[in-house]
Amino acid sequence: MSKDDVRRGAMAALRLAKGEPLRDVLNVSDPGEWLALDAGVREVRWYRSGPVPEWEEWAAPLPEDLTQLGELGTQLGESGLALALCHRNGWLREAAVRRAAQYPGLLPLLAIRCADWVAPLRQYARQLLRDTLDVETAVALAPLILRVGRRGRGIFGVQLLSEVLRWAPQERLAALFSAPDRGVRRFAYWLAIEEGRLGPVELARTAAQDEDNVVQDLCATAALTALTALGDADRETYDDVLAPLLAARNPRTRSTGVTALRRAGRPREAEPFLNDRSAVVRACARYVVRQYGGDPTAWYRERCTGPDDITLPPGTVIGLAECGDRADAGLLRSLLTHPAGAVRAQAVAGLRALDRADTAALRPLLDDPAPAVVREVAVALLPSATELPADRLLDRIGPQQPRHIRGAAFRLLDAHGGTPALRAAVELLADQDAKLRTRAEQSIRRWHPAADTRRGDPEVARLLDRSRHLLTDRALRRLKWETGLDY
Repeated sequence: MSKDDVRRGAMAALRLAKGEPLRDVLNVSDPGEWLALDAGVREVRWYRSGPVPEWEEWAAPLPEDLTQLGELGTQLGESGLALALCHRNGWLREAAVRRAAQYPGLLPLLAIRCADWVAPLRQYARQLLRDTLDVETAVALAPLILRVGRRGRGIFGVQLLSEVLRWAPQERLAALFSAPDRGVRRFAYWLAIEEGRLGPVELARTAAQDEDNVVQDLCATAALTALTALGDADRETYDDVLAPLLAARNPRTRSTGVTALRRAGRPREAEPFLNDRSAVVRACARYVVRQYGGDPTAWYRERCTGPDDITLPPGTVIGLAECGDRADAGLLRSLLTHPAGAVRAQAVAGLRALDRADTAALRPLLDDPAPAVVREVAVALLPSATELPADRLLDRIGPQQPRHIRGAAFRLLDAHGGTPALRAAVELLADQDAKLRTRAEQSIRRWHPAADTRRGDPEVARLLDRSRHLLTDRALRRLKWETGLDY
């Protein structure tokens, strides 16, 4: 919990202490508000006689001992009991728990107290929550209970929530499927799958549509498990399950659907996924094709050399590198001049994957108009950065160059090291591009002379002096000592 959350909770505590209604102070449907209040109450120094400097107003203090709470229990009301439930004194929290049942609006704080560190208080709060929690209340408190469940003693609430919701009507549990809190959605789908409430078609649609990766994986796996249990009898169900999985945007969900094609005996439908944009989907498609005697490598080679290569998908190019061998490097080099930038970029990535990234062949692509190509070339050339002509790279970091070319050239200069790297970084300190300026500052802070840096070089002295504001005196003194310069 952040300091801002705690401060917000403390300010809410001060308002409650002045008697403001709970619903006017807190957004009672937000679990974060209750957790902030619980932490914030203990931040307010209730026992001072004067005002606290960091708060603008002072509130009437809560009672310090159990007997006072007993005397004032009927006078505190909902707002006062809310503060007492969060009080730093365990005896006061326990006494407040015993009175909390008369105020249903305090159930969220009661759920928090179920994870309290004081054992007798915790046990009493748990028994009270068990006696109070019904389906309607469980649905409303689910976000808070699940967040409290992450604490060391919070598992009770999650277990109780599971027990109550197992008996909930389907429409009440379904209300949690669309909850904005992804933790609630995960729990609801897990419970529904455990209870067998969702069929494979509904699970597949959820896996394809939900935005949370955990829900996607959970539902996709459950859909295939349910599909396997059906056997081969219901082919129509197979179609209804596989269609949304194969069309899903999430690669993991698509890969699940592709893998299921093997069980369905439909390897031909896996072939289009051999050139998928996702590596995991391509790998699953190759697995399915191989299981039925197909040769993915030959499939890739045929398409990379086909006459209709103007529409060649980028996934086909990198797929060839993923399952091919070094003999395919020549085919990939021929694609370095392909009209599509995405294909050129994947050809560079494929050469790097096959350890056939030739510096002479790739260096001209540092001026490619496609940013993806230049990024891939920079990554491929990093191991041989010291072999590149530094003066040519320095020309590419000028403001007249496109941004992607400047960034790649500086990345290679930084890997080159020595005086060229320092020269480029200092030149970019006044650049208009904030990202390049930041990278230049980071480069200077970690710079050290290379083995071939000339000792006592006056240029290095000037460059270090220009970047003095980025270095501590000790760091500057050490760098000048390493380069043979006077401090």
